[in-house]
Amino acid sequence: MIKKNDEIPKFEILTDTGDFKISNYKGKKIVVFFFPRADTSGCTAESIAFTNLQHEFDKLNCIVIGISKDNQKKQGKFREKYNLTCELGADFENDVCEQFGVWVEKSMYGKKYMGIQRSTFLSNEKGIITNVWEKVKVPGHAEEVLETVKSLNN
Repeated sequence: MIKKNDEIPKFEILTDTGDFKISNYKGKKIVVFFFPRADTSGCTAESIAFTNLQHEFDKLNCIVIGISKDNQKKQGKFREKYNLTCELGADFENDVCEQFGVWVEKSMYGKKYMGIQRSTFLSNEKGIITNVWEKVKVPGHAEEVLETVKSLNN
């Protein structure tokens, strides 16, 4: 898994609105949050929380992108259903998830499977990871990330 002080991977990903290239955001802070699946309860709550704070992130020169392994069409339906404003990356090939180390073996009811570990990464304007949140619990998470972004401005 990507760790604090690592360089953010130079990824490109399809979104429901086009292409997202990390290289287009030099000089900006970037929040990358990984969620297991669009339109499920926890993922919806997390995406709505980031959307509700989007204006605050914008004021802090910070881009927010959520990534799951859903395809572009599903991400578009998810955006439309909940009026989401953050970028929604469609990593259906799992390349970006693997680069960040969030594509992991999970277990439910004794059955093992591969899935996304809900995680968030924050990079500064120089592309260096300043914070990593692993195994995220959704309530209050977007607010905590926003406060951390604010602290980078001090």
